[in-house]
Amino acid sequence: MRIRIKHSTSYKYDIHVPYTAQLIRLHPRSHQGQQVLSWRVLSENGRPLPSTFDGYGNVLHMLTRDQMHDAASIIAEGEVETTDTSGIIKGAVETLPPIYFLRQTAYTQPDATITALAKESAGVFDAIERLHGLMLRIRWRVAYEPGVTTSSTTAAEALAQGSGVCQDHTHIFLSAARVLGYPARYISGYLRQNMQTQDGDAGHAWAEAMVEGLGWVGFDVANGICPSENYVRVATGLDFMEAAPIRGVRRGGGEEEMRVSVDIRQSHQVQQ
Repeated sequence: MRIRIKHSTSYKYDIHVPYTAQLIRLHPRSHQGQQVLSWRVLSENGRPLPSTFDGYGNVLHMLTRDQMHDAASIIAEGEVETTDTSGIIKGAVETLPPIYFLRQTAYTQPDATITALAKESAGVFDAIERLHGLMLRIRWRVAYEPGVTTSSTTAAEALAQGSGVCQDHTHIFLSAARVLGYPARYISGYLRQNMQTQDGDAGHAWAEAMVEGLGWVGFDVANGICPSENYVRVATGLDFMEAAPIRGVRRGGGEEEMRVSVDIRQSHQVQQ
């Protein structure tokens, strides 16, 4: 499947500020099941932003403004061809050994409830069945409900509350999978949900766990499935903060307004 994406993020400040900087992880990389056909990340004037790679191998762009300004914009767009691999990831850039992803973070630190949830799946012998069972238990325990959590909500807090969004589902899965001894990592990307264009914040998050004999396998807790050809994988890390699409800082006071628009659609190749 060919998927075309345009992700626009704009910032508006109610007073002029002297300095802003944005770290941007909005450029997917190719691997088996995902071929990046074209992609670019631009500033509001249409200029390509400088890029490098972070410690996880994610493409990292930077937008800085060091003169007085009251607005800034970022556009990421391109086309990706995907195939269904049943959630198994092979051929991706790997800069760290799997054991690194056993590390818990402030977002994923398990409490007694998460530990008990993990142990509910421990009796299942087959690793894939165990992790699928964990995914479904979390989805049953935590209802999908936008607006009830924030970017700083931890896995333990979301599980105790019983509601949250894909970020929360993913953090809980990471925490519990690591308790069970599975290296697990956070994935940010996109999900094409239907044939229609999607507007608004259509970014998505899911987890990957290392399974012996298979390698890295994706688990989308929010939807209770393994990622398919409808998913575009962009960035990875130990948690949301390390794979966030955009993280920024600014110098100066006043209020900030951020607007996000994401257009995702299936692209039909023109026959010659």
